[in-house]
Amino acid sequence: MGTIEQGSRGVLIVEDDPDIRETIAQILEEEGYEVRGASNGKQALDLLREGARPQLILLDLMMPILDGWGFRAEQRSDPRIADIPVIVISADGNLRQQATKIAANGYLRKPVGIETLLSTVARYLKP
Repeated sequence: MGTIEQGSRGVLIVEDDPDIRETIAQILEEEGYEVRGASNGKQALDLLREGARPQLILLDLMMPILDGWGFRAEQRSDPRIADIPVIVISADGNLRQQATKIAANGYLRKPVGIETLLSTVARYLKP
């Protein structure tokens, strides 16, 4: 996982499970996306505030330090990063309701199929 430059086909994966984060990153990188990973919401906010500018954030909800709900509240309150679309990825039984509650742009239920992941990401990234 490398850097994400403004205007790139960049995705930030915010997921505390390193196996899931790395698997999603590998799939996306093989399709030509630039990917960065963060293991919690605080780390993701730090990356964004330091200048990483993905076109899409894939966000887990249940994470240590700063969870997905806290991350999204912070993101939405910061005008520099508030406009970056967020797709929630979770195994939560109330996923649709949780995604709506944090005003996410969409959601994917774990485990996520490769084709579903790729088609969802493609909808949000500029060619």
